[in-house]
Amino acid sequence: MIEKGKISAAQMAMMMYPTIIATAILLVPAITARHANQDMWLSPLWASLVGFLTVHIAVRLHQLYPQKTLIEYSGEILGKFLGKAVGLIFLLFYLHITGIIIREYGEFVVGNFLFHTPLVFVMGSMILVCSFAVRGGVEVIGRLAELSVPVVMIFILIIIILLIPDMEVENMFPIMEKGIMPSLMGAMVPQGWFSEFLLIAFLLPYVADQNKGKKWGMISVTAVMLTLTFINIATLFVLGGITDRFVYPVASAVRYISIADFLEHIEAFLTALWVVGIFLKISVFYYALVLGTAQWLNLSDYRPVVFPMGFLMLLFAVWSAPNLMELTRFLGGSSLFYRFSIQTGLPLLLLFIAKWRKRTNNQKLTG
Repeated sequence: MIEKGKISAAQMAMMMYPTIIATAILLVPAITARHANQDMWLSPLWASLVGFLTVHIAVRLHQLYPQKTLIEYSGEILGKFLGKAVGLIFLLFYLHITGIIIREYGEFVVGNFLFHTPLVFVMGSMILVCSFAVRGGVEVIGRLAELSVPVVMIFILIIIILLIPDMEVENMFPIMEKGIMPSLMGAMVPQGWFSEFLLIAFLLPYVADQNKGKKWGMISVTAVMLTLTFINIATLFVLGGITDRFVYPVASAVRYISIADFLEHIEAFLTALWVVGIFLKISVFYYALVLGTAQWLNLSDYRPVVFPMGFLMLLFAVWSAPNLMELTRFLGGSSLFYRFSIQTGLPLLLLFIAKWRKRTNNQKLTG
C-alpha cells in the first residue's frame, strides 16, 4: 500500500461534499436556469440519481477488489495492457478536469476581487497550498474536511435564511408548466458534477470502517442534492426569471442581503468560505491524480509525483479555455457526455466485465 493513512467513512463523505459542491454552487444555477427556468429547483433531484448510481458502482467494484483503487483493479479486470490504457484515460481525464477546476477558481477570484493580479499567479498559489495538503496524505485532507465542512454547511444555511426577506415565492410558479422535460434538461449539467463521486474509488481502500463506506457515500450524495436544491430555490426566489443572465447567480443573490443597514456585503464571507471549499475540492482531485499516477507507474511512494503534477495541472488550467465564456460554454455543453461517460459509463463497464470474469472463473472451478 502506497498510502499508510486511514480515514473514517464519515470523513470520506465530508471530503466528497465540498468536492462536488464547491464549483457547482457557482456555475450550475445559471446553466440549469437556462434550460429549466422556474423548474430549476427540481433539476438537482434528477441529477442526484447519477450520483447514487456512481457511488453504487464504486462500492461494488471496491467489494470485488477491497485493497485496490480504480487504477489498480482496472489492470486486474482488463489485463495488463488494456488495464494500463484505461488507467491512463482516467488519469488524463482527472488531469484535464482538475485544470478546469483551478481555472474556474482563478477566473472567479480575478473577475470579482483581484482584478489586476495575473491569472497564473492566482492559480499557481492555490496549487502550491494544495500540494502541501496532498503531500500530507489522505488523513490530513480528511481532517481538514472534518473541520471545515460543518462550518461551510452552517454558513450556507445562514445565507439562505438571510435571503428570506428578498424572496418572492411566486417566481416558482407555474410549476412544471411545460411538463417534466425542462427540469430534466436542466439536470443534464449537474449530473456531470454528481458523477465526480467516482473519486471515492480512490478513497475506499483507506476507509477504516469499511462496512459503512456505502452508507456514508449515499449520505454525501443526499447532502449535495439537498444543498443544490435549496440554493437553486433561494436563487430562483430572489432573482426570478433573470437567473440565467448572471455568470455567478448565487454571488449576485447574496449581494441583496441587507439587514438594518448593518449586515451588508456578505459576499466577502461567501468568498472566504468558497475558497475553503475549492481548496478541499482541488486537494481531493489532486490527491486522486497523484496516487493514481504513482500506482500506474508502480512507484513505492506518491510524494515525488506531487510537485511535477502540480506544474502539469497549472499548464492544463491555462490551456483548458481561452476565457470564462468558452469555459462556461464547455461546462454547459460538450462536457456533459465527456464527464458522464468516463466517470459513470466506463466504471459501469468495468463492473460488468469484473462480474462476468468472476462468474466464468467460478464456473471453471466448479466445473
